[in-house]
Amino acid sequence: MSAYSSDQDLKVTDATGNGVEVDVATNLLDGTVRLSVLWTQEIYLHPDDAERVAQSLLRAAEHGRRIAEARSPEPDQRLSSSD
Repeated sequence: MSAYSSDQDLKVTDATGNGVEVDVATNLLDGTVRLSVLWTQEIYLHPDDAERVAQSLLRAAEHGRRIAEARSPEPDQRLSSSD
């Protein structure tokens, strides 16, 4: 089982038609965001697809922030634990 959750709404492939795909995923344990280009080291995107990838990254960043914040102790708890 992977700790990463991919953006299921993102379906973007290479503009040249060679089958290369983009994957944006959020680590459900620590909130980090992974951007993967599958099957190669680079991808060529049509402008609309580039925008869709950017929007997916923004969604993943927000999701990652929520995960990271949930894992962090509240500020009051940090202060009281040092007393």
